[in-house]
Parts: sequence; C-alpha cells; structure tokens
Amino acid sequence: MKFTLSWLRDHLDTEASVDEIADTLTDLGLEVEEIVNPAEKLKTFTIGKVLKAEKHPDADRLRVCNVATDEGEKQIICGAPNAREGITVVICKPGDYVPGIDVTLSVGKIRGIESHGMMASERELELSDEHDGIIELPSGEVGDSFADWLAANDPAKVDPMIEIAITPNRQDALGVEGIARDLAARGLGTLKTKDIAPVAGTFDSPIKVTIDDDTLDGAPYFSGRLIRGVKNGPSPEWLQARLKAIGLRPISALVDITNFFTFDRNRPLHVFDADKVQGDLRVHRAKGGEELLALDEKTYTFQEGMMVISDDRAAESIAGVMGGEESGVTGETVNVFLESAYWDPITIAHTGRKLKINSDAKYRFERGVDPEFTRPGLEAATAMILDICGGEASHVVEAGAVPDTTRAYKLDTARCSSLVGMDIPAETQRATLEALGFTLDGDMATPPSWRVDVKGEADLVEEVARIASLTNLEPKPMARATAGVPAPILTPLQSRERTARRTAAALGYNECVTYSFIDEATAKLFGGGDEARRVANPISSEMTHMRPSLMAGLLQAAARNQARGFADLALFEVGAIFHGGEPEEHEIMISGIRVGATGPKDPHGARRDVDVYDARADAEAVLAALGAPARAQFMRGAKRWWHPGRSAKITLGPKVTLAAFGEVHPKILRELGIKGSAVGFGVHLQAIPAPRAKGTARPALAISDLQAVERDFAFVLDADVEAVTVVNAAQGANKALIEEVRVFDEFIGGSLGEGKKSLAITVRLQPTDKTLTDEDIEGVAASIVAKVTKATGGTLRG
Repeated sequence: MKFTLSWLRDHLDTEASVDEIADTLTDLGLEVEEIVNPAEKLKTFTIGKVLKAEKHPDADRLRVCNVATDEGEKQIICGAPNAREGITVVICKPGDYVPGIDVTLSVGKIRGIESHGMMASERELELSDEHDGIIELPSGEVGDSFADWLAANDPAKVDPMIEIAITPNRQDALGVEGIARDLAARGLGTLKTKDIAPVAGTFDSPIKVTIDDDTLDGAPYFSGRLIRGVKNGPSPEWLQARLKAIGLRPISALVDITNFFTFDRNRPLHVFDADKVQGDLRVHRAKGGEELLALDEKTYTFQEGMMVISDDRAAESIAGVMGGEESGVTGETVNVFLESAYWDPITIAHTGRKLKINSDAKYRFERGVDPEFTRPGLEAATAMILDICGGEASHVVEAGAVPDTTRAYKLDTARCSSLVGMDIPAETQRATLEALGFTLDGDMATPPSWRVDVKGEADLVEEVARIASLTNLEPKPMARATAGVPAPILTPLQSRERTARRTAAALGYNECVTYSFIDEATAKLFGGGDEARRVANPISSEMTHMRPSLMAGLLQAAARNQARGFADLALFEVGAIFHGGEPEEHEIMISGIRVGATGPKDPHGARRDVDVYDARADAEAVLAALGAPARAQFMRGAKRWWHPGRSAKITLGPKVTLAAFGEVHPKILRELGIKGSAVGFGVHLQAIPAPRAKGTARPALAISDLQAVERDFAFVLDADVEAVTVVNAAQGANKALIEEVRVFDEFIGGSLGEGKKSLAITVRLQPTDKTLTDEDIEGVAASIVAKVTKATGGTLRG
C-alpha cells in the first residue's frame, strides 16, 4: 500500500515528520517497507541570482553569467536560451550530484573559460520533462535551500511517498483513511471526518441491475447510477500527481477517479461506457466457457460458478476483479454507468486465482472491504465526477441488500493484563476502541463495519495493546510452579534424540533435515511406496509418500552434494520413519551415511575409502552413548537396501533389533545417482531398553579383583558357516562368566578337505565372586563346545 504525506494529511491533521510517521506505522503493525523522499536528492541545491549575463567570446549560444550564491559571486557558463540578468535560479555547485544527468559536478572549462557549477532545468533535477530552459523562480532569497522553497511553494514536487506492508487481517489499511485512523488513535494527529452528502438524481437510470438468486451469496449488494453528458479528458494535475507518486499511470479523468477512491477510501469502483451497454446489467454465475476481453487486453474464459456482470448481449465484467475492454470508457465517452458493489471475499479470491488475475480491486475485495461504505462510496465518486467531468446524475439503482455485519463482544478490561501482560487503565482502553471506530454500550463493544477481522474478545485486547504500543511491554520471567530446581522437561526419548545428535556430530557427521515425504519410486527402494503411506494431498509429485527410511533423504542429499563437487561426505539425520498410515505406525531413528574417503589426501597415506567397519564403529558409538547393553549380538538379515554380504544388524535376541549397519546396496546407489560406494547405519532409539537406575548419576565402576581366564577353541565347520554364528553361540554358553568372544584365526582347505574350514576363537572368562577352579573352567568349556556344535553342526578340532 502506497501513499504520500500530503495525501495522508488530507485525512489526518498532523505536524509529524515523515520519520515519526514511519516509526509509528511500523510500531502499529503496518510495517514501512520503503520511503521515497524527493527532497533528499535536492537538499544540496540552493537559490542564486544572475547578476550579469554576457555572450561567450567563442560560442554564440553560450552565456558567461556572474551569479550570486551562498558562497559569493560565481562564474557559470550556461547555454539555456532564457539565461539572462536578474532571474532567480537553482544553483548546482561543484561536488553536487545532479540526478537527471547522472553526473557529479566539478570545476571545468568551456571554450577556455572556467565554469563553477551549473544552473539547472527541471529535467536535470528530475522534477519534470521540461528542459527548454533553466528554472526561473518567482521568489526566493540567495542561499536558501531549493528543497525548502519547493516545500513552501510547490509541495507536490517534494511530497514523500511511503509504502507499507499489509497483513491479511488489516484490510482497512488498504485505504489512506484507514491508515490515518490508526495514527490518530495513537495520538499522532486528529482524524479529519468528511461527511458525504447524497447526490440528488434528476432522472431515472435507463440501465437497471438485477442479481440472480443463486448469486446473492457471492454478490449480496450492487448499486449504480448513470451519469450523462460527461467530458472524459485528462484528470486534474493534483490527481495525476497523486497517482504517479504511488506508481499508477494516469489514464483519463473517469478511470483516475475510480483509482483514487480505491486507494483513498479502500472502495474499488468501475465505470461502464453506458452507450456500449445493451439493455440492463445482470449479476449471475457463469455456465462455463464464456469469454471476455478484459481491460488488460487479455481474453479470459470463465469456469462454471464464477460471478459475471453481463448485459443483454454478453459478459461485460469479471465481477469484483476486472472490467471488460468493450464496455470500457474512452476519450469519446459521454455517458457512463458508475458501479459500486459488495462482493463475497472467498468467491473473489477463487475467481482471481483460477484466472490468474491480481488487480487492485481483487486484492481488496478478497480481503474484505467495508460493506456499509458501498452506497456512500458511490455518492462520493459521483460528486467528484460531476465536479471534474461535469454531467448530470440519475437516481441510484440498487439490487440486493447490504449484508448486516453487526456483532458485539464483551470488553473485559482486566484481560489486557492476562493476555498481553500490559496494565492499561480501563478508561484508556475504552477511548482507544472509540478512536478506532468501535461503538461501546456498557461493557459490550461493537466493531465498525470496516473491521471484519475483529471476531472475538481477544481481538479487542489486541487492538488496545497495539495502539498502546507493544514496545511498552516489560519482559518478566514466568513464575515457577514450584520452588527450587525445576524438574527435567524432556522425555526420555527426547533426551535420547539429543544425545544421538551430539554423538553423531562428535563423530564428524553433519546433520541433515529432510522432508518426511519422498516420491513413490524412491519409497519402493526402501520397502515403502504402498497406498497406506500415500499422502492424500501432496505438495508436489516428488513428495507423494511418507518415508519408510531416513536413508532415502540422506542418499539424495549426498547425490546433490556429489553433483556439486563434494565427494567426501558424512551426513546424519534424526527423525521419524513410517511403517504404515496409522498414527502409531512410526518410530524415531538416527541414521548416518559416509561416502567417499575418510579424509583429505596427505603425505602419510592415511586416506582410505570408507568401509563397513567405519559404519560398525559409528553404530556402536551411538549405542554406547545411548546406554545400550554392551553384550548385543550381531546377526545377518538386515533390510534389503543393505549389501547382503557386507551388513549386519545388532540385536538383543531374535526379536529386538537395536541397529543395522553396512554398505548400501549397489542397486540403491545406482538408482539414486551415488558415485562410488557408501556405508551407513541406523539406530532404533525406542528399541534400546530403558536404564534401571532413574537417577542421572553414573554408577560406580565395577572392576573384578579376580584373575581372568582365556581359553582358545578351534572348530571344524562347513565353509558356509558364518563366524558370527559361532561367536553368538559361544557367548550364550554362560552369560555371567563369559566377558568377550573374538575370532582370531580362519583356515580353509588343506587336510580339512573340500568345503570345510577351521575357525579359532578366544573366550575370556571373568569371575566376580571367586577364583575359577579347573572344574569350573572345564564345565564352561564343555558348555561352549556343546553350544557351538549344536548351532553350527561343527566339531572341536583335535
């Protein structure tokens, strides 16, 4: 929303400066986006007087002028035909920037004679396109500021323009009067009230208006009148200057008047060339397929249900959005039909978006204009048309009725303190609402018709606080519910998320935040893509399904980084994955991937490609930080997006999976455009058993003072038996005594025969209550042999 200072002062009696007004508007919630002050670029120019003007000795069209300035008498060479002795001029001195010619002046020589500056024309100062001669001022003293002279004698040329941002709930500020009302309520001036006298009609309008019954919900009220005998020439200079200042192009008097009321009173209007309208006007719903050549010279096709204004021949206007070219006014127009109507905001918004039109009228109607100003707006515009264009007005024709927006809410003056934390006296609250146009009856407040955004008691408090200024709000700490150190507020799962993030970051990973939605093809790669996880209303074709794994987003991020030259990556994410479409069918995980090498090249050869053991180490580090049991098992059977021979899952028995790690399947990497190999891990945060101790203190370090015992075992197995099967079986022989099982040798072939191998393991026994005897050790050894033999079918090697 743009307006000028002089325009604002038509509605507000104030002496406030532009800066004061701008600061106040922003504080009121009408954020100032730009201020254009023409006086700023003129502040260095001063007034001078030509004392003598003689012909240049080497140029017929140049004059050597002696000019009185604030710095004394100066010699200036001038080629303007009106440069002569005795005139008062505008002086641009050396060092001044002249905007119209984009030049910073300096002392120069013209045909051998020095010139100390210049005397400016209007075009050189960007005041107008006039450049036939230099500016001649009718008054002014030598040395006075030219900008100050303009402010006193021709203020339109230095009228500051202010642009503010409009939030969707402040449609009343789309008119200069609404802005002035806010400033007056704050105390920055006095609102000027303007009574609108009805214009008496002298004849019946030959054009009548009807609204179809099925359209009354979208067009509840329509008023208009015919004005005959108008002269549609250029609009007055004051009106053209105001429109130009806010970026509008003056077109003709009639069009400029409608544009003026759009910005002055937030009342969009439209004028039809009455001689081009055949029969009466009808507001109705389009059947679909009708076309209209609009004022923007584009042809629009109506969809079924859109509101249209038609005459007896065809559509003439897109109701509340834009008029038609064929019935538009021109310089030859002598009879016009002036329209002022109220349209349903939702209907106008749908029509504008479907037709992709964004006009000033649509912008206001879709936010909601003042319904009760529909008829007064018609009367005010009629008076201006008669004043500027002449003519004779008919009686007003109407259809429908102005919708009743009357509503009242209780004003509880004590709520201001509880809702916004400001103690404002009750008298001040009531005076503020009355200044904003509210009507008070006891403790009931009725919003004005132009404030359709006020819909409850809290809105009354907001208005009071806004005018009082939220900058006066004193910050106060919230009172504690109980004294002392507050209890933790994070849930155990939230604490785990935080710990997992910190651990991954400490391992050298960078955190990613990706969408929970992915495309169907990618979802199917990770076991998803079914109908249960399809999004009902996706925001794009690439976000149609809930993600079944965090790996999808991480690998896509890695591919984007590789495409931009970043080959070595370590990325992680903490977030939800979805096993189905129901609310409970999701869980929180942390997943990470490593791509490329472990580090940059160095002279020691430490750089190597990442491998499955890097992923295993990272998974174990995260599990350890989260307090997972140390005696977990490693098993095959990870999800299908992992490499089948270079991956594993970490479990607590056959049913509880804590994590998975390994190389990503080459097929997945090809589908997602990853170059080279990638390793990763995923930890199920909710699967980790909760610690038995509820406190935050670490338990005492338990170290046995008894001697540990290690025993080696070698088993002859089938070649396809996995080492992890042997390790898991041995660990299960005696969980209380066996502290660690590790593989230290593998032998294949030789005397073992075809399809056989020997696998050697070391088992460490750690007693806690007594020293182990030979019988104890032999008993555990026998149990280990029995467990491994049962699990693998192998035998103890002799």
